[in-house]
Amino acid sequence: MNFRQLDISRRSIAFAAALIGTVSLAIGAHAALNMRALDAAKAVSTEVTGSVGQTSRLALVIGNGHYPDASAPLTQSINDARALSSSLRKNGFDVDMVEDASKDDMVRAVNRLKSRIKRDTTVMLFFGGYGVQAGRESYMLPVDAVIWKESDVRRQGVSIEGVLEMMKEQGAKAKLVVVDASRRNPYERRFRSYSHGLAPIGTPDNALILTSASPGKVADDGKGEHSTLVSELLNNLNAQGTAESVFNKTRVAISRASEGDQVPTVSSSLLEDVHFDQAGG
Repeated sequence: MNFRQLDISRRSIAFAAALIGTVSLAIGAHAALNMRALDAAKAVSTEVTGSVGQTSRLALVIGNGHYPDASAPLTQSINDARALSSSLRKNGFDVDMVEDASKDDMVRAVNRLKSRIKRDTTVMLFFGGYGVQAGRESYMLPVDAVIWKESDVRRQGVSIEGVLEMMKEQGAKAKLVVVDASRRNPYERRFRSYSHGLAPIGTPDNALILTSASPGKVADDGKGEHSTLVSELLNNLNAQGTAESVFNKTRVAISRASEGDQVPTVSSSLLEDVHFDQAGG
């Protein structure tokens, strides 16, 4: 073998070694890519599996305070909506809060809620503002309501029973409602058949309802930052126990503090325990 042949052999060996190295790197990179893809798939699988069985918690909170027909704004309603929204979020609720809502605002908010309710959803509605009964049904009034007769209430208000029926039709697991609207308002004295407060609110299956006063009664807000109802509700909201016990404690505290002048109403058809605090379930 001459020097030329030896040089060719060395170059062939070097080329072969380089080729083998390149192939090895390619195989290693492909294997690493497959491992990353497998790890990603496992992560997605874990995330999806972890969410199965978890109950969603939705809340629509409406605080209406600035009514053009009122002699003064209901500043407590806005404060109440903000404080309650904050507390509910801390307890795992996905909250949609609306302030000084027009009729269109309220309808859109209810429709947003409707689109998100699933079979395992616990849903809460809070309304603070003016409420009026018409035809034995209770209505939440938007801030742009123009009301001179009872038929205006049905046309421009939003029915509480109607929202509850929507929740039922969507298959909500549990329905919680707090209505702080049993106030003296500037509308009802315009009606020929004048009536105070709210009508009894029908309770569908698996629902819990708290109103600030007994049917046909009105309540004063007091002079604090929050209304009497929401002030006591916030005091009890983070306590251990069921939602029904929270509502009942609120009712008893207000009744005692007012010496029976204001007696909130609690109506329940719950079929299972519901908790506000996440630790309770």
